[in-house]
Amino acid sequence: MKKHIPNTITCCNLISGCIATYFAFQGDFRLALLFIVIGAVFDFFDGMVARLLHVSSPIGKELDSLADDITFGFAPSAIVYGYLRPDTELLPFIVFVMAAFSALRLAKFNLDERQAMGFIGLPTPANALFWGSLIVGAGEWMKSAPFIGPNLSLVILAGVFISCWLLISEIPMFALKFKTWGWKGNEIKYIFLLSCIPLLLLLGVTGLAAIIAWYVILSIATNKTT
Repeated sequence: MKKHIPNTITCCNLISGCIATYFAFQGDFRLALLFIVIGAVFDFFDGMVARLLHVSSPIGKELDSLADDITFGFAPSAIVYGYLRPDTELLPFIVFVMAAFSALRLAKFNLDERQAMGFIGLPTPANALFWGSLIVGAGEWMKSAPFIGPNLSLVILAGVFISCWLLISEIPMFALKFKTWGWKGNEIKYIFLLSCIPLLLLLGVTGLAAIIAWYVILSIATNKTT
């Protein structure tokens, strides 16, 4: 019985992604983001439970990638599509390349043995949270901003293409995994965590997008100095 528990949690992640996609197509981006976050919680616990119960399996690994592509690839693409759809007819469909690149990133992750204590390329949950929180928190502001507003579709699509590149890039990005709790060797992780607090307090939901952007910048800067 216990061998089915992790896969059940993974399926809850997948269902959360499906619900997020539904709300995205309905234009309710706040609820879509909420279900992406719920999916991320399930995604965090499925692997942990599998390790605790010693029931990891190849099926679970494949199911996890499928669920992640729905929740962190297709759902955020649907949010961006729904956000751009009222402004133009054809361009918004391009954003679904992000779902394809998310699938490619997940496939690479399954085969890449270098990502035990860190990531190579942007993790799909981080990318999904960036787009969801950006549109929920700053969507209306972007439409009226002096430069972004008149060029909204092009700016967003440029951001999508950058996201696609980051997903499959060879840029090492740190993970919040600790072998020890001391400062030495964990400086970047602690600096990142401490800087998240003012960003969330000052920017609210948009702060989550700022945190993801800061995570990418910090990872790139750290990689260049090591």
